[in-house]
Amino acid sequence: MLAPDPKVVRRLLTRYAALRIAQAERQTPAVARELEDVTRRLCVTMGTAGIHDAIARADDLLVRARRDLRRSPEADGGSGLSLAV
Repeated sequence: MLAPDPKVVRRLLTRYAALRIAQAERQTPAVARELEDVTRRLCVTMGTAGIHDAIARADDLLVRARRDLRRSPEADGGSGLSLAV
C-alpha cells in the first residue's frame, strides 16, 4: 500500500485543526462545509472511515516520517552512496 505524502497529511491536519477552532469560535455554514470537506479528505487520504482513526494514523505516519528522515544518510550529510569501489 502506498503511504500518503507526509507534507500533504501535515497540511490537512493543520487545516482541520484551524477549522475546528474557527467552528468553536463562531459557527458558519462556510466553515462547516469546509470542515466537512477537509474531514472527508483526511479520512480518504489515511484510508479510514472516521476522523479519530484518520488523525491517529496521520500522527503515526508523521512520527515515522520524522524518524526515517533522522536515520537517512542525507540527514548525516551523506549521499547514501557506498564509498566502496
